[in-house]
Amino acid sequence: MKRQILIHPDPRLKKVCVPVPDLSDDLRVLADDMLETMYAAPGIGLAAPQIGILQRLIVLDCVKEEDGDARPLVMFNPQILSSSDDTNVYEEGCLSIPDQYAEVTRPKVVEVEWMDRDGNARTETFDGLWATCVQHEIDHLNGKLFIDYLKPLKRQMITRKMQKLKRERARA
Repeated sequence: MKRQILIHPDPRLKKVCVPVPDLSDDLRVLADDMLETMYAAPGIGLAAPQIGILQRLIVLDCVKEEDGDARPLVMFNPQILSSSDDTNVYEEGCLSIPDQYAEVTRPKVVEVEWMDRDGNARTETFDGLWATCVQHEIDHLNGKLFIDYLKPLKRQMITRKMQKLKRERARA
């Protein structure tokens, strides 16, 4: 089931999420709903707080090629174990901040540990766009948005645009 994506500013997007204690069928359904919502948006990542659920769950799929095989990842309680000193700059966007993009510098390579949808502990090293995406989504779990990396003036400008968008949507 497709879920409603929260738009910044929303206090839930600034909260630190609680760990998922145990996997349940409800959480697996939530993960499936999040994947459906992410693909429909369309996006390459979605964190549970973006749909108002304050638990440590993210989904991502950075395969962008039309003929590429989808690689949906569901991560419960993801955490970064290590990051490279080398950095990458990507123009990031966010489903909670529609149509706004900015360059963000992040570590180029990260090693991440998480629990998969079957309850198995997983560890993988991500590079490039995958590394940027997983860091962006984990930031959401810690109440941080990509605009928090920007200079205050640019961040305020984007926030004002989002407030205006929310007012327009409320009237519609």
